[in-house]
Amino acid sequence: MSEQRPQFEEQPEQGVELAEPPLYRVLLLNDDYTTMDFVVEVLRHVFHKSEEEATRIMLNVHHQGVGVCGSYPMEIAETKVDQVDSLARERGFPLKCTMERE
Repeated sequence: MSEQRPQFEEQPEQGVELAEPPLYRVLLLNDDYTTMDFVVEVLRHVFHKSEEEATRIMLNVHHQGVGVCGSYPMEIAETKVDQVDSLARERGFPLKCTMERE
């Protein structure tokens, strides 16, 4: 039996740089009904924030009307927005989560 080696395409030219994907900020928006405890819970569960960081972001949402949860590539940001919306709906809160390009 002869051993066959897989054929590979030629390597791309050296010096070709791949661009980093654009990042999107995921934002939580303040409302008058969502509890602070639920916002902290979302930040810990969806965004994997520590208790202290989640509390700091929650206070930004409460006092400034908006809090930045993190920056992610588009598909990840969309998934996180969907997760927040689903959790808020399940618990009966009107919490809004959006994303914007950096």
